[in-house]
Amino acid sequence: MNTLPLIPDSAPFSPEQRAWLNGFFAGLFSRGPATGAAAAPIAAAPALVPLTILFGSQTGTAESLAKRVAKEAGKRNFAATILDMAQTDLAKLAGEKNVLVITSTYGDGEPPDNAKALHTALATATGDTLRQVRFSVCGLGDTNYTHFNQCAKDFDARLEKLGAVRVAERVECDLDYEEKFAAWLSAALTAFGTETAASPSSAPVISVTESVHESAPMVVSGYSRQNPFPALLLTSRNLNAPGSAKQVHHIEFDLADSGLTYEAGDALGVCAHNCPELVADVLTALGCDGEEAVPAPDGSSLPLRRALTEFYDLGKPTPELLQLAPVSAGTFAGGTAPLQVIDVLLSSPSAKPSAVAFVKALKKLQPRLYSISSSPLAHAGQVHLTVGAVRYEKDGRARKGVCSTFLAERAKPGEARIGVFVHANKAFRPPADASRSVIMVGPGTGIAPFRAFLHHRLASGATGKNWLFFGDQRAATDFLYQDELDTLMKAGVLTRLDTAFSRDQAEKIYVQTRMLEYATELFAWLEQGAHFYVCGDASRMAKDVDAALHKVIERAGQRTPEQAADYVQALKAAKRYARDVY
Repeated sequence: MNTLPLIPDSAPFSPEQRAWLNGFFAGLFSRGPATGAAAAPIAAAPALVPLTILFGSQTGTAESLAKRVAKEAGKRNFAATILDMAQTDLAKLAGEKNVLVITSTYGDGEPPDNAKALHTALATATGDTLRQVRFSVCGLGDTNYTHFNQCAKDFDARLEKLGAVRVAERVECDLDYEEKFAAWLSAALTAFGTETAASPSSAPVISVTESVHESAPMVVSGYSRQNPFPALLLTSRNLNAPGSAKQVHHIEFDLADSGLTYEAGDALGVCAHNCPELVADVLTALGCDGEEAVPAPDGSSLPLRRALTEFYDLGKPTPELLQLAPVSAGTFAGGTAPLQVIDVLLSSPSAKPSAVAFVKALKKLQPRLYSISSSPLAHAGQVHLTVGAVRYEKDGRARKGVCSTFLAERAKPGEARIGVFVHANKAFRPPADASRSVIMVGPGTGIAPFRAFLHHRLASGATGKNWLFFGDQRAATDFLYQDELDTLMKAGVLTRLDTAFSRDQAEKIYVQTRMLEYATELFAWLEQGAHFYVCGDASRMAKDVDAALHKVIERAGQRTPEQAADYVQALKAAKRYARDVY
């Protein structure tokens, strides 16, 4: 008997591609008897299950997880297709059979940029146009934000409203997502794989909690989020001049012998420690001396002080902590909820949970992601960041950003080794075509990736023009990297630099103000094929810049608001409008 041809494991295909090709050949060779003396029956291979993995991603995490899903699905007899949400619409979605949705949320519960068009289409559609679709949704988010996983909730509800059938419960992942993600994936693939013969209306819903044991978190080799590299801190210097209301630090890490690689546009994860003064206040409120033995997140035992310094989040209180030490919202200014763990303890002085119970009610301290401000072509063996120290007062108490003040105040250059890892962001890279021009809008620390872009463009010999919009409070104290930008201007790499210092005149001027002032030139660059990039605050600046971009197209391009919106959407679809916002 002839054997069925199979794609060898050594072939240059991903597991999901091999699975699809093997299924194709199985079908091809089993359609009927071949002609000739050597013809013989061929056993049919199991039919592959079609699976579409739809991702909405702002910084690349959802896209990365989509690829992991495809690999796992390929091992379980699925023919998986990864689809960027920007590449599909309602009509295409209606033609899919099994769909896994992985999406993040950013800003005030908004969908990622590549998911906006589909998100809107689902919100405005009616009827049961998706009745043939079977689906499950995984959301990626951060419980420190008010609208936690809102985009995932929206997709889940709207798919169901349009007739699609949920086969596995929606999962809402926090920053520490591995266990929940793996459980969700196992549940969803089990549902799709075992129910393919059933009609959509009869497909059962599988609970994720029932299948946690079926799939352990996927192992990641090398240095990563799960295994950060202990990088030597080389430099931490203030970029602001005396008299500034801000403190922005230029940070440099040594990556020698790490094997870590990155590209301009990627982010760096940094593992920080909590402020010792805050830890001391928490210990006092608990009535502990810090030597009490408590469990670490990995199950080992360590002293309470070290646990609170290195491993547990002392920021937003968890529901579990509020059960241990209930407080009234009216206790705080304006009736707000407690801002940090210390607020809960100070507001409930009679509640004295044990050290063990206390840490079990806390979240794990998560790494912070920062846009990389260096290019490996120009800064071999190093990675640079541009970090603004966060300090403010709330409810009569001074507050500090965990990682930003750790880097600015407490980590000693030349001594401190800090856990780091690279977070790839393929959606935010300089143009692959080096002849393309770029327009970069990056006020404040939003300049970080554009410093990397400019150094990359210089080192790679890119011929495209480069236009930077930069803004901050005052030119005399807050013109970050001014000397470098001047040098890049003289070298001809930075073609144009327009600044907006909001407090140097009576009327505040911002980067979006400059965009509108130079609308004709900006639109001309876009018409000539320039890529448009934005980095910085998502809730205000990025929205204002987006609105200004629409106005630029309306005015200089003589478009209606509807036509301008179509123009912007076309830029996004062509990957010529990218945002790194937070």
